[in-house]
Amino acid sequence: SISNRTSSMPAVNIRESDKNFTLELAVPGMDKKDLKIDINEDVLTISSETKNEVEENQDGYKRKEFSYSSFCRSFQIPENVNSDKIEANYKDGILSVTLPKVTEEKNKITRQIKIS
Repeated sequence: SISNRTSSMPAVNIRESDKNFTLELAVPGMDKKDLKIDINEDVLTISSETKNEVEENQDGYKRKEFSYSSFCRSFQIPENVNSDKIEANYKDGILSVTLPKVTEEKNKITRQIKIS
């Protein structure tokens, strides 16, 4: 039985617009069920752990091979991000995490001044 373990960090792009930050991780070949995103206070952690098992029977010999791959990346969430509205999607090997910025509602105060 041969066991391979790989731990490689996926490439990350971070983009910023007026409305949000976007983290893009290149994780080709992964299934979205193997990806995990956690938020603990102001830290966002993206991790994955996959296990593959291959068994072959050939000429009376049995061969079993296991392979594991894992990674864990953590990012500090900026203060101006609305943590409740963070979203993620996975398409074509790219995990995109959108961190929307807090929009400050500028409430216009209108009132009448009483003359005394």
